[in-house]
Amino acid sequence: MTETETQTQTQTETDADADGGTDTDTALDTTIYYDDDADREYIDDKTVAVLGYGSQGHAHAQNLADSGIDVIVGLYEGSSSRDAARADGLRVETPATAADEADIVSVLVPDTVQPDVFEKIQDGLDAGDTLQFAHGFNIHYNQIQPPADVDVTMVAPKAPGHLVRRNYEAGEGTPGLVAVYQNTTGTARKEAVAYAHAIGCTRAGAIETTFREETETDLFGEQAVLCGGATALVKQGYETLVDAGYSPEMAYFECLNELKLIVDLMYEGGLSEMWNSVSDTAEYGGLTRGNQVIDESVREEMESILEGVQDGSFAREWISENQANRPSYTQLKAAEEAHEIEAVGEPLRDLFAWSDSGGANEENEVVSEPEAAADD
Repeated sequence: MTETETQTQTQTETDADADGGTDTDTALDTTIYYDDDADREYIDDKTVAVLGYGSQGHAHAQNLADSGIDVIVGLYEGSSSRDAARADGLRVETPATAADEADIVSVLVPDTVQPDVFEKIQDGLDAGDTLQFAHGFNIHYNQIQPPADVDVTMVAPKAPGHLVRRNYEAGEGTPGLVAVYQNTTGTARKEAVAYAHAIGCTRAGAIETTFREETETDLFGEQAVLCGGATALVKQGYETLVDAGYSPEMAYFECLNELKLIVDLMYEGGLSEMWNSVSDTAEYGGLTRGNQVIDESVREEMESILEGVQDGSFAREWISENQANRPSYTQLKAAEEAHEIEAVGEPLRDLFAWSDSGGANEENEVVSEPEAAADD
């Protein structure tokens, strides 16, 4: 079943549901599911296999268990995460055994190892089971081709795993995404919303999307704005000031450190909150000079990046890079770590109280070693 076919079918399902998504007071062009929209009947009597126990895996597994769901954590023999999962009171099996016993298989290992993991667990998928993801990359780009007789869904909290867990324990929620790619049973969306409820997402709101939309917007945002665009802008600003004779420390504070303060304001109240919070001088300078830096030529480059995401050329490049043991990735990562701004920033960050408490490192839950990454 193609995603287009699935979208049509699941839209019909939503239209027929008395408990479809909640209308909001804002003019949003999408459906958002809250606690009242979730029917736990669609998950309460099921077993969930959570494959991986990294950032998202540990949060999903613990939240599900605390919600009364039968959970099995799937980790390969010898995984360093096995003891941690058992210490958290969870049952641990190999991925193949966990998938064989489960009704819902939540694949929460890194994108790069998901196809290999899928090969090991696919024989354990029965008709009517659910194959679930938190990111659509491998489904959208056909690296995983699920059996035609299983549901394929996505439930993706929009926060690092430790925050998903922390918010759940505090009785709060984490916004998330819900998508249906393949709806064999006719109840895929209901089950996905129930799962989102069990991990705490519907407390804050679970937004309906598609695998294509989630994957393409996620990759574009990472490359053009959040990870690629922002870091490139910081480095260019830093280098401009240092090359003009200003101290590296001042350049660091102005171009990197204070970026967090600005982003926090935008996060809390949008662009208007940020403009209303900075000085009039800063506001006027930003409004009149910002478009000189990010001009139409940058927009054209962004459109080119988006095209590479949409036509699959980035995906093919990244898949080939991994198959070749990441030569370009390794070189680029080493160059980034060797940039002067890193050496300048390390002692400056020690001036802040959160550095001693480990607050910054708590969010850095990405595992880089290939063997360890399989637990993520």
